[in-house]
Amino acid sequence: MGASRTPPPLLLLLLAAAACGPCLSGSLASPQRRWPVPYRRFDYRPKSDPYCQARYTFCPTGSAIPVMKEEDVIEVYRLQAPVWEFKYGDLLGHLKIMHDAVGFKSSLTGKNYTMEWYELFQLGNCTFPHLRPGMDAPFWCNQGAACFFEGIDDAHWKENGTLVLVTTISGIMFNEMAKWVEYDNETGIYYETWTVQASPDKQSVVWFDSYECSKFILRTYQKLADLGAVFKKIQTNYTSIILFSGEPIYLGNETSIFGPLGNKTLAAAIRDFYYPFKPHRTVREFFVDLLKIIDRVILNHQFYLFYNLEYWFLPMKFPYLKIIYEEVPLPTGNKTSFGV
Repeated sequence: MGASRTPPPLLLLLLAAAACGPCLSGSLASPQRRWPVPYRRFDYRPKSDPYCQARYTFCPTGSAIPVMKEEDVIEVYRLQAPVWEFKYGDLLGHLKIMHDAVGFKSSLTGKNYTMEWYELFQLGNCTFPHLRPGMDAPFWCNQGAACFFEGIDDAHWKENGTLVLVTTISGIMFNEMAKWVEYDNETGIYYETWTVQASPDKQSVVWFDSYECSKFILRTYQKLADLGAVFKKIQTNYTSIILFSGEPIYLGNETSIFGPLGNKTLAAAIRDFYYPFKPHRTVREFFVDLLKIIDRVILNHQFYLFYNLEYWFLPMKFPYLKIIYEEVPLPTGNKTSFGV
């Protein structure tokens, strides 16, 4: 049976960690010192492995982005609602764990559209790998992608979240944005859950930046600003899940660690670290593994991060993990680039 994970184990882990490996030689120093590590883009999107299965079908009503008439005036809406709102209502909204999207309304046709970016195989699969029998390396189902479909579910966004007009654009601007979305979607293919930084301070060094739904919306807003859109002056907040660590140590990629000439000791340490994050069949099994995770991450200050298809060791430090809901202002003017 293919890989599928349900939300609760990951959620419980995050809340437990928010509430409350072996020693590595300095010879493993990172070959690069550019922080944050740039998110890697690819030439094309590979087909996903059949082993990766989604409990909830990705983009079930998705459609191609339409070509708008140049004279059209299109309203752009900020959409935000609690993660898994369809299943848990406002539960995660109380913790400010939110999902972001963007809506469009054509003045010529009256049609509404929703655009968002999220995991192909749910958040658990994008955050932790599977340890498959007969495979030395952890197996990842961590692609994310854009989803565009006709209609805006007003009740979904309004009841426990946000549906608010942020700008208006022309049909020409919409069509240019659509071309950019195609590029962005085909080259930025892997979901990255974690932001990793040195401390909770505002000016702290960021080691790794996340790549998830809110970052896609921020890139979209910036692209529209680049095209000339003028945004309203309203406050916009977004959720981030942050790990805190000392300077990360570069370990290598799948081949250099798990291949025939790889480091067997390091390979075993990485597999052992990820083992407690597996899907759980019983509540008792989950809490036993949760204690192992707390021992590794908090008591022994260890975390192995998979980023850009490479592994890094994070020397974890207090407060270890934090979920924040922080303001990121809407763009105020054109820039020469629209981000990663």
